[in-house]
Amino acid sequence: MNDIELLQDAARRAIDYVAGSDDRPATPSETAVTALATFDEPLPADPTDPAEALRMLSEVAAPATMVSTGPNYYGFVNGATFPVALGAAFLVDAWDQNAALPVMSPAAAKLHDVARTWLLDVLHLPARSDVAFVTGATVANASCMAAARDELLQRAGWDSKSGGLFGAPAITVVVGENTHSTVRKSLGLIGLGSDRVVKVPSDDQGRMIAADLPSDLSGPILMCAQAGEVNTGAFDPFDEIADWLAATTDNGWLHVDGAFGLWALADPTRSHLVDGLARADSWATDAHKWLNVTYDCGIAIVARDGALRRTFSSVAGYLPPEDAFEAMHHTPQSSQRARQVEVWAVLRTLGRNGLAELVQRSSDAARTIARRLGDAGFEVLNDVVINQVLVRCESPTVTERLLAEIHRDGRIWCGSTQWNNETAMRVSVSSWKTTHDDADHAADVIIECARRVT
Repeated sequence: MNDIELLQDAARRAIDYVAGSDDRPATPSETAVTALATFDEPLPADPTDPAEALRMLSEVAAPATMVSTGPNYYGFVNGATFPVALGAAFLVDAWDQNAALPVMSPAAAKLHDVARTWLLDVLHLPARSDVAFVTGATVANASCMAAARDELLQRAGWDSKSGGLFGAPAITVVVGENTHSTVRKSLGLIGLGSDRVVKVPSDDQGRMIAADLPSDLSGPILMCAQAGEVNTGAFDPFDEIADWLAATTDNGWLHVDGAFGLWALADPTRSHLVDGLARADSWATDAHKWLNVTYDCGIAIVARDGALRRTFSSVAGYLPPEDAFEAMHHTPQSSQRARQVEVWAVLRTLGRNGLAELVQRSSDAARTIARRLGDAGFEVLNDVVINQVLVRCESPTVTERLLAEIHRDGRIWCGSTQWNNETAMRVSVSSWKTTHDDADHAADVIIECARRVT
């Protein structure tokens, strides 16, 4: 088998996998998982047939994957993959471009500029904003908040890039009680401390209570708000938070973690959820969630001109003079995949109305699941405003048994979470494939499994 035949074999196997994904259970069988032991072999001493490596991946590894690309996977807010995104990923991998600098890939640079313009347009965010493509929302949050850290300190007369944080003026970080773990992780990563924060109480949906924002703060303040609480999908009161920050300090930065919820900006019917969201200084989101591109793709958006570059620019004698947006000077990584190509391909395919319809369809499916489960006696714990459903069956203990039965059954997959320190079930509708009928099917499976354990 020559090189081209090898690639054709890989493409055929990949397409076969995609073609059969809708009919497979969401969870792999025990037999398939057990067969993964096939990979426990010594490293070969001599070269082996590359076709055999592809065969093993296709025949042994593929059956043991979670079918997150189908309509029946409701875990972790994992998106599926639009065919055009997968096709674009094939091309990007074939091109093997390093998107760090325009001189390394004029195509990647142009598609970055177009994808950036379209993203800011469809999300109604400031047109001057910088957009950087990273691995996911964790790095997007860290990138935005690192830029915030450096700008807040610069305004306070401290150059953190050259002087570090030892002896720097203190930055007060304010977060909601229900802030996502990736925000805390990012705060630790950038040296501000995951626990060195002022926590604002949250309401029963996980929204920050604006009336409880502290009144005794001053100096540099980094405020971290949330668009889409990870369990309930709730949105913080952005206008009130922005007003508080402006009244509290003249050296503040408002950052919004919107890993999936930021996409609500694209849906005009959800404008009431996102009032004031565009007043922030930075936003973090994932494209591999609701936009349904392949893993991995996060997006950092910063409205403050030059802030990302101040934090991430690097100097070396071999680097050319700046002549356009240079991704390596706006992200933690230098070498990087051209993630923007898939984003461009999906946005061009969906268009403004198609993206809004995607948000609406997923949210409608979530409401269908919540209604069906509520009618069946489940306790629906959240107001279903977007694609998240938070439920409990009789008690936390019964809910744990139900989740185990759903996972054993395998037809759908959803996960557990802790809500008010008790186990609940989280159903996240993130796949572009999930229809109203699929939502009804998911509810049927959950209700059937509940009957078996109760």
